[in-house]
Amino acid sequence: MNDLVSAPARLGETRLPDGRLLGWAEWGPPDGVPVLLCPGAATSRRLGFGAGVVDTLGVRLISVDRPGLGASTPAPGRTFADSAADMRLLCAARDLGRPYVVGNSQGAPFALACAEAGVASALALVSAADEIAAPEFAPGLPAELRALTDRAVREPSAAEEFFASFDADAMWDLVMAGSPACDLAVYRDPDFTTAYRRALAEGFARGAAAGYARDTVLAMGRWPFDLRRITVPVDIWYGDQDTTHSPDRGTLLTTRLPDARRHVVPGAGGALLWTHAEPVLRALLAHHR
Repeated sequence: MNDLVSAPARLGETRLPDGRLLGWAEWGPPDGVPVLLCPGAATSRRLGFGAGVVDTLGVRLISVDRPGLGASTPAPGRTFADSAADMRLLCAARDLGRPYVVGNSQGAPFALACAEAGVASALALVSAADEIAAPEFAPGLPAELRALTDRAVREPSAAEEFFASFDADAMWDLVMAGSPACDLAVYRDPDFTTAYRRALAEGFARGAAAGYARDTVLAMGRWPFDLRRITVPVDIWYGDQDTTHSPDRGTLLTTRLPDARRHVVPGAGGALLWTHAEPVLRALLAHHR
């Protein structure tokens, strides 16, 4: 299995006005169309996507460590609005304008926060973590997940403490245990395994699990932004074998966004970002600014 991931072409850190650092990695031509990646749970900037595709499409892919993960300075108590503000500052500092934004898995609500704040010109939400705390989903959630979701909403500090007990190995085991065969074929590819596990190790390195824990409580709680205010085009992508990211594979999420299109890919799972990078990027680039 080839061309799933590749090493970053460029690595760096940007210092924000308050002195914190945001770590980033880039692929593709430096003068390409900027596409900002909000990575999935607990992974660092190094796990990009579109190997063999970004250069062909002229995409400058920029993956950013959220605070407390990878090379980015921890920011205890941060909010979605704080994350969007960080991205705005990064875009200004690195001359990205209003980039296209991709949110993968747990990165999806952070991408939506960027759109609500006016940072993004279009979105692709790929295998997106849905707002499972929305009341419409409560009756159908498995009991354990419903209990965790309720805890994130009612006792966010206790939930954050619970998630802070995770480490890179626990995350890897969790992903492998919950993945269908089509995803396991991706994750067990030797090159992908090496890249993914390195990204997880880096994700937990700076602030142990604090960054992941904060992300998870924010993503599992009620989202504070008004999805109806997100008027940029949004492409929502799910594999039809994906049973972990959204109870209805984005059906409700699509109806809550004014300009959203839902794509369900037959035979694909939660690893869609890597197996279908080209159609995801082509659909995103089709939204002319």
